[in-house]
Amino acid sequence: MSSARASVRLSLSSLRAHKRRFAGTFTAVLLGVAFLAGTLVMGDTLRAGFDSMFGTAASGTDAVVRSADVVTVSGETQGTRRPVNTGLVRQIERTPGVAAAAPRIEGAGQLIGSDGEPIGGQGPPTIAGNWIDDPELNPYRLAEGRTPSAPGEVVVNRGTADRGGLKIGDTTVLRTPDPVRVTLVGLATFGGEDGMAQVTYTGMTQADAEKYLTPKPGEAASIQVRAGPGTGQQELVDALRPVLPEGVEAITGQTSASENQDMISGAFLSLFTTLLLVFSGIVLLVATFSIHNTFAIVVAQRTRENALLRALGASRRQIVGSTLVEATVVGIIASAAGLIGGIAIAAGLQALFPAIGFPFPEGALVISGLSMLLPLGVGILVCLGSALVPAVRAGRIAPLAALRDTAVDDSAASRKRIVIGGALLAAAVAVTLTGVLVTPSVWVSAVGAFFVLVSFVVLGPVASSYAIRVLGAPLDRLRGVTGALAKRNALRSPKRTSATATALMTGVAVVSLFTVFGASLKATMDETVDRSFAGDVAISTPGFGAGGSGLSPKLAPAVDQLPEVGTAVGLGKGVAEVDGSGRALTVTDPAALAEVLDLGAVDGSLASLGKDGIALSGTEAAKRDLHTGSTTRLTFSDGTRQTFTVRAVYAESELAGDYLVTRAAWAPHRAQDSDSLIAVSFKDGVSADEGKAAVERTAAAYGGPEVQTREEYAQSSAGGIDMMLTLIYALLALAVLIALLGIANTLTLAIHERTRELGLLRAVGQTRNQLRAMVRWESILVAAFGTAGGLLLGAFLGWVLVEASEGSGDTAFAFALAPDRLLIVGVVGLAAGALAGWRPARRAARLDVLRAIATE
Repeated sequence: MSSARASVRLSLSSLRAHKRRFAGTFTAVLLGVAFLAGTLVMGDTLRAGFDSMFGTAASGTDAVVRSADVVTVSGETQGTRRPVNTGLVRQIERTPGVAAAAPRIEGAGQLIGSDGEPIGGQGPPTIAGNWIDDPELNPYRLAEGRTPSAPGEVVVNRGTADRGGLKIGDTTVLRTPDPVRVTLVGLATFGGEDGMAQVTYTGMTQADAEKYLTPKPGEAASIQVRAGPGTGQQELVDALRPVLPEGVEAITGQTSASENQDMISGAFLSLFTTLLLVFSGIVLLVATFSIHNTFAIVVAQRTRENALLRALGASRRQIVGSTLVEATVVGIIASAAGLIGGIAIAAGLQALFPAIGFPFPEGALVISGLSMLLPLGVGILVCLGSALVPAVRAGRIAPLAALRDTAVDDSAASRKRIVIGGALLAAAVAVTLTGVLVTPSVWVSAVGAFFVLVSFVVLGPVASSYAIRVLGAPLDRLRGVTGALAKRNALRSPKRTSATATALMTGVAVVSLFTVFGASLKATMDETVDRSFAGDVAISTPGFGAGGSGLSPKLAPAVDQLPEVGTAVGLGKGVAEVDGSGRALTVTDPAALAEVLDLGAVDGSLASLGKDGIALSGTEAAKRDLHTGSTTRLTFSDGTRQTFTVRAVYAESELAGDYLVTRAAWAPHRAQDSDSLIAVSFKDGVSADEGKAAVERTAAAYGGPEVQTREEYAQSSAGGIDMMLTLIYALLALAVLIALLGIANTLTLAIHERTRELGLLRAVGQTRNQLRAMVRWESILVAAFGTAGGLLLGAFLGWVLVEASEGSGDTAFAFALAPDRLLIVGVVGLAAGALAGWRPARRAARLDVLRAIATE
């Protein structure tokens, strides 16, 4: 017990005497814990807010009647259900326990704002439907104006009106996808909020909804039912089941609300919080390197102090314990401060989100025990784990070390390190390449990539000595003695230089990896359009997300009639179960499609599909062991089963999809009809500008969708990638900041260690400016080593991810390095190194010469 108390007293005394030594460690832990805690608190708050919002919106609906048949395609959060007959409403209203029932008609509808641009559509759905007059059954509440009562009158959610600059009385266009002229007569809220995230809603009369959103009158997506007094939700469902026809089911309102919540908020929140947690992990990994380096330097600087303690009778356990107690104290205080910072981050985001158009649900922050205890525990464990190896090293110091000078760092010449690190690197590369070239697997490649990173850390001191000599070679000529001293200081302790640069290397490597992967995705899209798109212009919907209303199926025939146009073909979307598995169908004119898309070699005839024929991609045909003449059974969302004959197999499916059917075959089963792409080729002799202008004039009458050249189409298809990269860069900025704090902290500790040496340099004539420049250039060299290593590692891992993704799937990826962006990353890394050295350089230049020389 006395031994433990002595360790604690020794640790606390050391912390009080050298508080500034741990400033960088404290900051790194604080930022990492704050990011993690902020993510968890924000996730809990959003989840609780959406729970409350959906609960309020659906509070009056006790049961939902809908089709029991659903077709779900891979990657979709919600399947496609067949509609129910609105004639069931009367039968349901006569059922005992029912107070009211109303059909809910829903489809895609995108409003045009006052500036002529579509509102929303880049991700969240754009919804249109019938306005339900019963306020208990309608999830939307009228906030201003009145309800729609005449053709062309609509109510929209207030958030949509604000984003589009619309007000009551304004007239605009609603794409359904056919353009409909509408007048705004009311504004609504959802669950007490102006909207449900970025989802847009337009409420119409039931007659308009049936006219524009359904293939024929008398059909609805579902029927909302309200129970009478004294009837519970499950009791109501039990009463409805006997009166419903086969293939139609009833579920409780609570079940329906939970499904909608999982579909809208659950999937989004899971993806959002998972993304943030991944970056929290990266931030904490970078912080671990910085914290470990700080403790390693502090232990090295206290070699004599610890040796004297050993000579005076302190045991190894006491020395190790004192170092770990220091780490624990720093970890607890910094983590506690990080929790406060995390709550502040969540509160800031709660205020910021509405300003950028994402309505953070109102209400107090939800702070659960898990969201506090987990970051606190992680922060303490990261601090303890980072200090463990330096603590054990401190315990091994012999008492006689007090009589010796500080040991020389010979890690760069360590044969053991070279052999172990080289063997680990070779094995890691072999595993990685196996997951890329031999048995394509993202997971195998990821394991290999992790050990590549480990081998980089092991070989760091060896690599740093060579890299610093190469990177610092120009300094001898450009900066003379100052540059030579900066290079020698960086070479003095290869292990320290490597450990300091590793944190920055990790951050830069992750940035580079995503940069390369993003550039490869864009290059893949460019090549796909180049290879498969044989048209001159494209009319398309947003390249990502569920938003937008699609393109009017009348637009392609109208464009096809233009004298400047040779062929215009629309590609619509359908769904069906093919031999029991949900598959996306491309609805088009297959014969004309071959004129604007390159389908490669075609076995069979695309012109002979008719109403019972189907065309398959070669990959899909091989998977299902089908060929021309084979038959396959399709089950549509309306419950109809039909046998189709494979009449053509085509080689290229990149833009066409894996299954092609004619519009005639799809028409009996369609819901709201629309195209997602219209490919247009011009007649010979028609210039690109002339043809595009003619197509734009025709498209203006169909809601004014954007007409793009092949190059513009490729860029817009990859538009979400730049948005993704911007978000990733913003999130990784914190990791790079922590790495730079690590460099600054290392330099500050090194200046403390070299106080007498710096004083001697000043005494023999070195100016303050030269001293500042020497420290700054040392920082830049360390940052240059970390940046160069990060760029090399990130580019390699980016290539691995691209190749492994291609090998484990059907998509043909194109690898691209994006040298311009990587150059920017490199320049930012060097500039950040200069910034990290600014404060330590100023502190070094302010040293009093006589006191510095007298320092022991």
